[in-house]
Amino acid sequence: MAQSIQSQTPDSVTDISWQSFVRDWGSDQRTFKHVPWGKAMMWIFLLSDTFIFGCFLIGYMSVRMSTVEPWPNASEVFALNMFGHDLPLILIAIMTFVLISSSGTMAMAVRFGYAKNRKMTTLLLVITAVFGATFVGMQAFEWTKLIEDGVRPWGNPWGAPQFGSTFFMITGFHGTHVTIGVIFLLIVARKVWRGDYDTGRKGFFTSRSGSYDIVETTGLYWHFVDLVWVFIFAFFYLW
Repeated sequence: MAQSIQSQTPDSVTDISWQSFVRDWGSDQRTFKHVPWGKAMMWIFLLSDTFIFGCFLIGYMSVRMSTVEPWPNASEVFALNMFGHDLPLILIAIMTFVLISSSGTMAMAVRFGYAKNRKMTTLLLVITAVFGATFVGMQAFEWTKLIEDGVRPWGNPWGAPQFGSTFFMITGFHGTHVTIGVIFLLIVARKVWRGDYDTGRKGFFTSRSGSYDIVETTGLYWHFVDLVWVFIFAFFYLW
């Protein structure tokens, strides 16, 4: 046995190691034995999306720190006139509360999904979608207000022209993710209500019979969207 090991060349040992590595990572019976492929692919997608949002936020910070013109004061730009007074960031605070609350309802939907409680899972998915749609609606109102005030991707009346381009790019990209998530939630909610995940009915976003893994996969996406908003809120509105 010892002579057999000693007779192997370094190249042959390397080949065996690479073959073992490829075999381990190429088989779902080893690396992903207990992980549904949909969930694994969602993690990979979210990892790539993290890099994109990270590049956007790093670009925003670089632009803000390098501009020679004064950066607009967020408390003034995003103030909302209510009851005769300008309330700074009140709309943003409500938007943040709504989106963070949706993470709670999404988590409960996943819990009831694995308990195979179709009624509660459907209800919580719809509530989460309503929260998301409310957030998008408030964001559309925010965009409309800023456009009426003269904010454009190439300039704004309060200072550095880069403010408009970074704002519309980052919040628009995030808002698109929320909109897609709302559609995703409603599709899954409809399938849960019809019992597609109990019968294994073939179709879009339908997993194997008796499995509610898609609800957790949807939750991963939704929690990611909520987490990204926390960073946008901190860097763009509070800085």
